[in-house]
Amino acid sequence: MRRISRITVAGAATASLALALSACGGTSSESSSESKGDKGLAIAYDVGGKGDQSFNDAAYAGLEKAKKEFGYETADVEPTEGETDADKQQRLESLAKQGYNPVVGVGYAYASAVKGAAEKFPNTTFGIVDDSTVEADNVADLVFSEEEASYLAGVAAAKSTESNVVGFVGGVDIPLIHKFQAGFAQGVKDTNPKVKVLSQYLTQTAEEGGFSSPDKGKSAAEGQIEKKADVVYAAAGLSGQGVIQAAAANEVWAIGVDSDQYKQEALAKYKDSILTSAMKDVAKAVYNLAKSVEDGKPETGIVRGDLKSGEVSLSNSNPKFADNAELQEAIETAKKKIIDGEIKVKSS
Repeated sequence: MRRISRITVAGAATASLALALSACGGTSSESSSESKGDKGLAIAYDVGGKGDQSFNDAAYAGLEKAKKEFGYETADVEPTEGETDADKQQRLESLAKQGYNPVVGVGYAYASAVKGAAEKFPNTTFGIVDDSTVEADNVADLVFSEEEASYLAGVAAAKSTESNVVGFVGGVDIPLIHKFQAGFAQGVKDTNPKVKVLSQYLTQTAEEGGFSSPDKGKSAAEGQIEKKADVVYAAAGLSGQGVIQAAAANEVWAIGVDSDQYKQEALAKYKDSILTSAMKDVAKAVYNLAKSVEDGKPETGIVRGDLKSGEVSLSNSNPKFADNAELQEAIETAKKKIIDGEIKVKSS
């Protein structure tokens, strides 16, 4: 049974509030003008929106699983260009007013919005992915040890390079993406100190398109490939598609991020160039939050996924990666050492 404290709304209120919601970001909610009175998970996307084949799509997969299992209404809302923190907060509040619970902001950019909305709707559980700064009794900070999966990606890159040059492309120059770079570089150097790591960030802020510009990712990867990089790892959201395209065009390896990009339909023609992906199970984290609310025991505080919990990992979809015994042994050895604490992975 759902929590008795779940907020519900009448049909007329839902209709008017749906208009407010559409004013601050498009939604693919299946809501009608009449409330069903018992709504479930809603997510508000980060920059790049649905279809990024990465971070946002992983959150959507969690929403779809919850919708199927619990049989309730869900909503997923797109960001708008040039939006402010106030716009984000209004979006979350609109979802809460309509009776969605939990409401999840996908990405660190929602920190201020989640904090404000949670204060106004104490009976609604909020979640934020990739931020650990929102402290409230009704907020779950869904975070990951991205540096651990990135370390393993570094091991894979160091074992796969023939030129002894590999690349890292970060979407935006922020602490979150520094974790990916730091873990990757450490994994490379611990595996083969002779390998050079080229690193580049696409923009200083998300508003400049660092997470949403495949052309920027492609250009950065091409520059690294010109400098002999034959494995390029991207932590850049939608921009990472451009990195993968550049790798395929130049017959070098790409390493994907967040989701198993080898399996994604939009990248199917490039998949033979995707060595592996450093994954974080955003889908599982979002689903688990929804389940905790459904069970009447909402998650709150910092909820971390790491190698030990299995919520960060490397994908094994590419047979050339999965069937390489030497590579797999090196990765498994590193994974065990990280879990056991023998290897301390840097996050900056």
